[in-house]
Amino acid sequence: MQTLWLPNSLIVKKMAISLLSVDNGKAKECITSALTGLETIEPLVRSVEETPEPISTEVQGTIPSWINGKLLRNGPGKFEFGNTHYNHWFDGMAMLHQFKIANGQVTYMSRFLNSDAYKNNSEKDRIVMSEFGTLAMADPCKNIFQRFLSRFEMMAPTDNASVSFVKYKGDYFVSTETNFMHKVNPNNLETLEKVDWSKFIAVNGATAHPHYDSDGTTYNMGNSYGSKGAQYNIISVPPEKTDAKDTLQGAKILCSIAPRNKSHPSYYHSFAMSENYVVFIEQPIKMDLLKIVTCKLRGKALSDGIYWDPKQDTVFHLVDKQSGEVSSVKYHTKAISTFHQINAFEEDGFLMLDMCCSEDGQAINNYLIQNLRKSGDALDEVYNTMSRVFPRRFVLPLHVNGESPSDQNLNTRPFSAATCVQISKDKVFCQHEDLHGDDLLEYGGLEFPQINYRRCNTRPYRYFYGCGFRHLVGDSLLKMDLKDKTLKVWYQKGFFPSEPAFVPSPDAVEEDDGLILSVVLCPSQDKGAFLLVLDAKNFEELARAYVPVNMAYGFHGTFEASA
Repeated sequence: MQTLWLPNSLIVKKMAISLLSVDNGKAKECITSALTGLETIEPLVRSVEETPEPISTEVQGTIPSWINGKLLRNGPGKFEFGNTHYNHWFDGMAMLHQFKIANGQVTYMSRFLNSDAYKNNSEKDRIVMSEFGTLAMADPCKNIFQRFLSRFEMMAPTDNASVSFVKYKGDYFVSTETNFMHKVNPNNLETLEKVDWSKFIAVNGATAHPHYDSDGTTYNMGNSYGSKGAQYNIISVPPEKTDAKDTLQGAKILCSIAPRNKSHPSYYHSFAMSENYVVFIEQPIKMDLLKIVTCKLRGKALSDGIYWDPKQDTVFHLVDKQSGEVSSVKYHTKAISTFHQINAFEEDGFLMLDMCCSEDGQAINNYLIQNLRKSGDALDEVYNTMSRVFPRRFVLPLHVNGESPSDQNLNTRPFSAATCVQISKDKVFCQHEDLHGDDLLEYGGLEFPQINYRRCNTRPYRYFYGCGFRHLVGDSLLKMDLKDKTLKVWYQKGFFPSEPAFVPSPDAVEEDDGLILSVVLCPSQDKGAFLLVLDAKNFEELARAYVPVNMAYGFHGTFEASA
């Protein structure tokens, strides 16, 4: 289904693009829009049952016979135990999903991750493990003195790995952002082994968004906290096992970067990678370590220690992947936040950094379950007070030195509106260019970006895909063409698609030869979920595989092609 119209039930109260000022010849846009009549999505953040054995789906349309493999998805699926409830969307217990595609047919299964958090909560029938936005209450079976003393205990990191599926040395793991991952069997979603990053390298966690080099080396980032304060660490994991039971053996810290304020390091969800560099984005979403360390004593959740400081710049740090050398040149831009990067590549002495950005870093605090379950005017108000996320490109000059001209734009790339000006010997100030036209405003911006990763990651590319956000979760699928900044759209009123997964066709010639897979949920229909299959080139719908179960809206996943 391809359309460019908006639902009649949504009344666009105002949509204005005001050209407020011009910096270096580039107009700055101030975008204001407000919507009313948003549909409730409460059923999408409701606890659901697992489906531990594969079940058949009803396929409408035709799934190409060449696609053969599994779409693996991760996200929260349980939001309460007994009379205790989670506060934040990120807190729900991880549920793993598998859509197995073969010969034009699809089966579905799901399982809760058998984490210690899930097992302990289930055994006690209450929340006993604190999560990002929920502080577990003291054991009511303890006496008042024991409950008081428990406030002085350090909060244990959760192993509720609900963010994504990741791959190390050919094995699948599910990950969150603590030091714990779980190795899982992609064939039956069985939880196999709990793995602790800190047993292999000196880090206290790692992101759920690693990057993969063509030789199989995996790169990631993780913080460490010691006597010298916080450090940002670039991690590499070798591609091969030395033993069949290997997990993270051979992992090493490539380099460490000191935060601008060691007691208030930046929060980051992911990072970027080009052919020769890892790019760390130090954004002004800050973590107050004193508040985090004392959150249990203060009776607050960990999220209470995270805040947005718009007075600080966002800084890009470049790290040589081979030597681990951190560039002395720091690339600054105004305060922006980013959760997901699109791609990064080098060309003609520049590094192009493409990512989804917002002018505000407070979105993480808006995704409380009580907000997601609102309706009517209260729901509209939550959405309309949130900043939109748009795809942008920053152009970073790689050969800056003392002889580089100052106070002039170093970006010599034709047809590029981005600017980069050397302020001092080791400081370049960058302004972005938009990777979209005005039509993206109609779809609320773009998040959950995906590319043809195997072919295009760290290389020049033309297309990326994502979800449009005219709601608190994705409500459309978008294909962006960087050649002319146009888009294609799949949209159907009342349906909410997940992060798209691009699957290249086996005889692909063009970059967009393949399929887009997305799990689509319908909150107004009981058991109204389906796997959507689109032709990635023309974005036309090919098929749906209806799943006779209820699902919660998830986060991230991956497609594993069958051999």
